[in-house]
Amino acid sequence: MKLNFFKYQGTGNDFVMIDNRHESFDKKNIKQISFLCDRRLGIGADGLILLENHDTLDFKMTYYNADGRQSSMCGNGGRCITAFANYLGVVSDKATFEAIDGIHHSIIEDNVVRLEMQNVSQIESSGTHVFLDTGSPHHVQMESELQTMDVKMSGSKIRYGELYKNEGCNINFVSKINDAGFAVRTYERGVEDETLSCGTGVTAVALAMHYIGATEKNVVTLNTKGGELQVTFDACDGSYSNIWLIGPTEQVYKGEIQW
Repeated sequence: MKLNFFKYQGTGNDFVMIDNRHESFDKKNIKQISFLCDRRLGIGADGLILLENHDTLDFKMTYYNADGRQSSMCGNGGRCITAFANYLGVVSDKATFEAIDGIHHSIIEDNVVRLEMQNVSQIESSGTHVFLDTGSPHHVQMESELQTMDVKMSGSKIRYGELYKNEGCNINFVSKINDAGFAVRTYERGVEDETLSCGTGVTAVALAMHYIGATEKNVVTLNTKGGELQVTFDACDGSYSNIWLIGPTEQVYKGEIQW
């Protein structure tokens, strides 16, 4: 069987993109999805995304982690599927689509895609970390030796530890650059490794840093290993709305794979 696919990346967070408007892709085949995301045997990606028809909106986004299982919201994936929909002629410079966490709006400006995220009203802060859900659950903690730390080891220890033993969690390590900028490294569940960037992760970091008073800005720049992202938001009494994730996207290549 042959499958036509596209490869997209947003600040190094990469995805296999498939046009599934004709519903020909077997969404229940976890082994197949995992194979396509395998960097040695398949195409290689942090996740796989299906663009599907929607009755009333521009399209539907269905996202799978690299382990082959359907997952929670992916911010960079939402930006990349907007670019993919534009490439296919499904949308022009604006899109409204459904993802697993609800309805999203997005705007295309050249190669930059702005994605509106869901409002966040519940944030838990302890002495060591902040926990919040930005479409996916995120643990955020400050680190003084961010550049030299073993993110895979440290992240997996927290992800599988007592705090998140039931559902697991994405783990973000952060250091402050200036009043409006932070460096971020993220361990993603489902990938079970550090990724070059995580959209819901940097969104969580921006909100968490504002929540604990590490920044007073509502336009925050996040430096990841894969590039720079921005998060803007409105804050009121510990709740956050009008949240936008902003950054570049790129179609890396397209091809055909047989299995």
